[in-house]
Amino acid sequence: MSRMKGKWAQGIKPRNFAWIIRDRLAICERPGGYGPNHRRVRRQEEIIWLREQGFTCDVSLVAPPHNLHNYDELGLPYLQRPFGPHEDARQVLSEMYPEIKEMLATGQKVVVHQEEVGDRLAGVVAGYIRWSGMVPEGPEAIAIIEQITGRQLGPVGRSLVALAAQLG
Repeated sequence: MSRMKGKWAQGIKPRNFAWIIRDRLAICERPGGYGPNHRRVRRQEEIIWLREQGFTCDVSLVAPPHNLHNYDELGLPYLQRPFGPHEDARQVLSEMYPEIKEMLATGQKVVVHQEEVGDRLAGVVAGYIRWSGMVPEGPEAIAIIEQITGRQLGPVGRSLVALAAQLG
């Protein structure tokens, strides 16, 4: 019985979890799922998993603050940086990228999520690796993120990579 309790205490990995920078920066879909598939217990298990894996911050790009109290209750710090289709991409990314860079520079382990791992989230992290200088060119950043996520970056994602290059 204690073995099951130990496994339960570890939580479960969020769906579509992927490392962008191994052991430092990751992405996933919203803990607990999204839309009609969202489950409270699953959300708790996935937040526990993130905490147990040593993540020090969850950056939520989801606009409504629903369920963020669960991060507090389960001891996982978070930042809410709403980034839907109506937000000003230049403003959001010019504020968020330095925050992520600072967290990573101080040894933190960061996960970024949106409702799903789609074009916008993939574009955000492709833009980040381009903006931070880890990858010198946009096409290379796009190719890396496409390989990691197993999906092609569409027009929204590609436009975020182009914008990231302009942010300096």
